[in-house]
Amino acid sequence: MPEHMEVRLPDGVRLHVTATGPVDAEVTAVLLHGWTLDGRSWHRQLAGLRDRFGDRVRVLTYDARGHGRSSCMALRTATLAQLGDDLAAVVDQLVPSGPIVLVGHSMGGMTVMEYAHRHPDHFAARAAGLVFVSTTAEGHTHTAYGLSPRIARLIRLAETTGAGVLARCGAWRPPHALLRALRPSIRWMLFGDRCDPADIRLVTSAVAHASLRSIGGFRASIGAQHRLDTLAALGRLPAAALVGDRDRLTPPPCAESIAGALPTTELTVCPGAGHMLMMERPDDVTAAVAGVLHQVLSGTDAGTSGQRVGTPG
Repeated sequence: MPEHMEVRLPDGVRLHVTATGPVDAEVTAVLLHGWTLDGRSWHRQLAGLRDRFGDRVRVLTYDARGHGRSSCMALRTATLAQLGDDLAAVVDQLVPSGPIVLVGHSMGGMTVMEYAHRHPDHFAARAAGLVFVSTTAEGHTHTAYGLSPRIARLIRLAETTGAGVLARCGAWRPPHALLRALRPSIRWMLFGDRCDPADIRLVTSAVAHASLRSIGGFRASIGAQHRLDTLAALGRLPAAALVGDRDRLTPPPCAESIAGALPTTELTVCPGAGHMLMMERPDDVTAAVAGVLHQVLSGTDAGTSGQRVGTPG
């Protein structure tokens, strides 16, 4: 059964953590969710990795500050830089020794990059492998929502303006009635050709548990981040990147630039899938994480980079 615990950060924020596997496992995988989501995003990977590795791998996932069951925070700390610091604190408190594999979806992938940028010695001493799922190292450079550039600019303007308003709304959470009305828009934005009704319910539930401060506050930092240089300095770490070819938020050029900066990356493009690959293509995501874990467990080199095509939906 999963174990639930809490990490208290230096500024008083409390992070809700879920763990499976023994504390003395050979490797620990830390799974970081995306913006407005929570650790439940990874429920299929938690089960899949447990089935594959048993007690050899411990898996941690936690709700980022202002998300899920973690507490809200001061607006000034709604930044990717702070999330990178939070990740370093989680590693120190919960994984004091042994190699770790960092797995990040969307904002979670950007958090991993920020951790590497802000804590290079700490990262180098602990990180043994990386998996990037539907994320980017270039802010909103490639985000066009699958629309024309002119329409995309209008949507981005509306989005950033709205985010500024939401950021000032504190710990309030989105009204359930509003989220029910927005469900078709959430489905269009986050999913590809097909969507399991249970998945859209889970995503809507996660958004309902995110504070308005976090929904609005992180937007500016997410749009501005550029960390390709950080990735290029990471050397020969085993790595994987996955993207859906219908992803409207972090389209394939985002993953391609990550693979270009970090040549050990195995790039997987999933036909027909959108932004929520952990749910839309759970087997592909679990296989990619397992592949990196196997390399870490066996001590093999990441080898040469390559590209494969994920399974169709």
